[in-house]
Amino acid sequence: MGVVENVGKFLAKVFGTRNDRLIRSTFPIVEKINALEEKYEAFSDGELREETDRFKKRLKEGETLDQILPEAFALVREGSKRFLRMRHFDVQLMGGIFLHQGKIAEMVTGEGKTLVATLPAYLNALEGKGVHIVTVNDYLAKRDRDWNAPLFEGLGLSVGAIQSHMDSSERQREYACDITYGTNNEFGFDYLRDNMKMDIEDQVQRGLNYCIIDEVDSVLIDEARTPLIISGGAEESVDIYYKANRIAQALKKGRDYEVKEKERSIIMTEEGMERAEELAGVGPLYSGRNGLIWPHALDNALSAKELYKRDKDYMVEDGKVIIIDEFTGRKMEGRTWSDGLHQAIEAKEGLKIQEETQTLATITFQNYFRLYKKLSGMTGTAMTEAAEFAKIYDLDVVALPTNRPLIRHNFDDRIYGTLQEKFAAIEEEVVAVHASGRPVLVGTVSVENSELLSERIRRRGVPHQVLNAKYHEKEAAIVAKAGQLGAVTIATNMAGRGTDIVLGTFTKQELLDHWKKCNAAPKKLRLDDPEFYDKLQEFWKRGGLLERWKYAGIAKKFEVNGKVYEGMPLCTSVRELGGLHIVGTERHEARRIDNQLRGRCGRQGDPGTTRFFLSLEDDLMRIFANDWVRSFLQKHGMSGGQDISHPWVSKAIERAQKKVEAHHFEIRKHLLDYDKVMNEQRTIIYNERQAILRGENLKDKIKNWIREDIVQVVEKYAGEDVDDEQKDYNAIVAYVFMKYGILLDLDKYKTRKEEYKEPEVLAPYIIDIIEKHRYDQIQKQIHDYIQDKVGQDVTLTVAKKNQLRNWVNTTYDLGFEKEDLEHLSEKEDFIRVFQQRAEELDIHSLDEEEREKILDLVKKKFTNPKDPRKAMVDIQKWVEKKYGVHILEAGFYRRQPLYQGLAEGIIEEIFEKYEQREKSLGAENMRQLERFILLQKIDEKWKDHLRAMDELKASIGMRGYGQEDPKIAYKREGYRMFEEMNQSLKNEVTDLILKLVIEQDEEMHDVYGLDTAEAIHQEFLAHEAAMEAAAEASKGEETARRPIRAAVKVGRNDPCICGSGKKYKKCCGE
Repeated sequence: MGVVENVGKFLAKVFGTRNDRLIRSTFPIVEKINALEEKYEAFSDGELREETDRFKKRLKEGETLDQILPEAFALVREGSKRFLRMRHFDVQLMGGIFLHQGKIAEMVTGEGKTLVATLPAYLNALEGKGVHIVTVNDYLAKRDRDWNAPLFEGLGLSVGAIQSHMDSSERQREYACDITYGTNNEFGFDYLRDNMKMDIEDQVQRGLNYCIIDEVDSVLIDEARTPLIISGGAEESVDIYYKANRIAQALKKGRDYEVKEKERSIIMTEEGMERAEELAGVGPLYSGRNGLIWPHALDNALSAKELYKRDKDYMVEDGKVIIIDEFTGRKMEGRTWSDGLHQAIEAKEGLKIQEETQTLATITFQNYFRLYKKLSGMTGTAMTEAAEFAKIYDLDVVALPTNRPLIRHNFDDRIYGTLQEKFAAIEEEVVAVHASGRPVLVGTVSVENSELLSERIRRRGVPHQVLNAKYHEKEAAIVAKAGQLGAVTIATNMAGRGTDIVLGTFTKQELLDHWKKCNAAPKKLRLDDPEFYDKLQEFWKRGGLLERWKYAGIAKKFEVNGKVYEGMPLCTSVRELGGLHIVGTERHEARRIDNQLRGRCGRQGDPGTTRFFLSLEDDLMRIFANDWVRSFLQKHGMSGGQDISHPWVSKAIERAQKKVEAHHFEIRKHLLDYDKVMNEQRTIIYNERQAILRGENLKDKIKNWIREDIVQVVEKYAGEDVDDEQKDYNAIVAYVFMKYGILLDLDKYKTRKEEYKEPEVLAPYIIDIIEKHRYDQIQKQIHDYIQDKVGQDVTLTVAKKNQLRNWVNTTYDLGFEKEDLEHLSEKEDFIRVFQQRAEELDIHSLDEEEREKILDLVKKKFTNPKDPRKAMVDIQKWVEKKYGVHILEAGFYRRQPLYQGLAEGIIEEIFEKYEQREKSLGAENMRQLERFILLQKIDEKWKDHLRAMDELKASIGMRGYGQEDPKIAYKREGYRMFEEMNQSLKNEVTDLILKLVIEQDEEMHDVYGLDTAEAIHQEFLAHEAAMEAAAEASKGEETARRPIRAAVKVGRNDPCICGSGKKYKKCCGE
């Protein structure tokens, strides 16, 4: 042990741990609350409600929530005593304080987390900004609302609950309440949908103020990697998945690819890649378009084959693949794996493939919950993830003491060599404990294991209930009976989380009847038999049952009439028998999940016992535990059917779990790094959109965009960095006319008259421009022809070489002989050699006759012309018709005209037209027009941007093969794409603002298609609780839509207004 650890332990003994200090910090506040109990006991129900109004008034006058906390908590405690018949314990008051402070309160199962939440919920609701309480499913949201409604309403506050089937109007009503219960999924999806609404009146949420998350570890840790996605259809072929699956099934593990179970990845061998290319029959898989499709599809197909197992990771039901939550074992209907993995599994199972979807809106829970001004949470298991809560969410975790001492006993793990031996031992333990009368809860990690154990126990005649992904509809009823006499419940992981297992009571006769039924008592034994206990003791010993109970650790010693017996006492409650017995069939990857299973028993001072059964073939042991563990166990006598327990092994298992936890933490941090890019962009867009919905400064916004647009255009065509010969004022005139409908008179801004070049200077200039254009054309034609004829092939056949040689000789007379090209084999070599020969032979140059024609034309038109501008246009038209090249107007000048204040002058003219349009339409209609255009375009651009970002994320991993950090590349590319999206948005809005004519009954078009969009949970890994939230249905019939028309009209055959002399369709109208 290091010096630092020793010093830390010493200081903890002297001053207490940080957790101890936090607990002690609440003592003075709890004392103040207790001191107020008598005061509020004297209040009438009406006076309790009036106290709420007084609290609200004090807050408005400047007091803080912290200042009124003791009184508010004391009031809630009194209200709970009257309206709920429950009184908050002191430890529950502590929990409430920590939740109000924005911390996570770790509370042992059964300590009353639901009641604890009422304290900070009431206090923070006094501000009138709303409080959200998050539960893990709809049932618990409604249950908790119904339980606590009498308390909140009795104190003058409203309380609601969001349910997945509610429409917008119902949601608005529930969110308008002071306190709203709901699931993390519903809150998150409503946030996304609100940011897709076309009218602020249609939005349902009213801000993200304060949030309390029940089972916070499940939401913020287990589901952290899960993005909430609202999606629409995408047009992609599904054939690729079937083809990739056929190839994957034909490839052999070990020869063609390697499986990395720890990293959950597949690595193709060179031989495997060659075989896959042969089977695919599409050429090299990493070449051209193939590289965008096949590697990813094949990786998904192999992952589906090797890493995702039916009835463990997913199940098939009604022709659909349904994900199974690896933490809860529940079906997650409506959820899909992302990036084509779900489709790959459907292909593997021979099912009809669901079309891939396009993301319309998305956010992860990590980023959604960080939007709240204050966040807190409760759970029974958080300390093992305290570092992650602190680093990612800036949340402290505080472990609260129990109200009553925890007397649950956790037995040492039992470790076996094989899975078969482990399940045989579990079967024996369940049968023995069931016979005693104690209820048993068996926690499994998969549907497959649940059904395997169920079948084994059924053959032993033990009645039991199975709670897993296939039967979760019966969850509440099964959990309610799990603590009754002799009950056996097999459940995948955390069945019924949020519902306490209550220990049952019975009569002595019922217990004796149960013993007889299980062959744990003589069939003819009666309660009034004077030798009752002696006969029982003898029966237990003779049948070996006592030894089995001792081995299971549940045998009890008890005294009757001065005589000591060993076995099970005759009693009237499960508590007296020893409470619920938990059997864990496998250690989970996270210690927290193990602790959750243990926490199902021992609530509120109840007795209980837990034991985990392990084997060397368990996934955790096989993949993560060190090789020495197996060697150690085998050396210490482990043989067929024998178990072993050793502290070294337990520590090794814990180290393995810590490794996995750290690995998952890194994955979540990795996701957060990627999602940070999208989160920043989403925040900007959603804030911008909300401002538009509120109508904030729309006119100023668009005017600023117009100003940016004109400044950029003037800089582009006539800025200081543009050479005089390259300045193009006609382009500015054409641009302003086409975009804003204003025909500029540049003479207004001219401060110096232009001077034209002499014909002797102008003609060589024109010839040079023509020859440069011809050179570029020849080089491009050679490149494009070879690319088109050769395609994706890298090397060329003899026939293909001859074809290329014949073409280039015929087209350009380059004089290539067959032997000139024999040493060339790749298409890039042919392109290079052909282009080089064309340049050497100077075939792009004009001959003397053509040069003379151009000189004669220029002399004729430009020797003392009456109208220089007409002469210039005539030359431009002739050159363009004969050579296909446009000579810029600036090229004709010896000295350019000089313009001053051009950009500001153009901006002023556009603004003047803007004001005229507003005057014509009316200010209110103009604001509606601005809002209409802005919303349409921001939604359209954001939707397209999300698709582009999805594609970027899917392909960015390949950058790693080029020694480039994918995260840095993703950030850089994402930022560039966002800037381009913003520029495109501004361009299109400014293009439409002075053109659009909207009929009075024109409705805003919902670019998202919310009436058909689907709210789904896409999985990076199968971690999350089931949920399917359909997008809201549109209400009422749509008003008939009329076309949006542009106000400026230019005939296609009219002369172009740029002054070129060409028809509009051949010039700026192309």
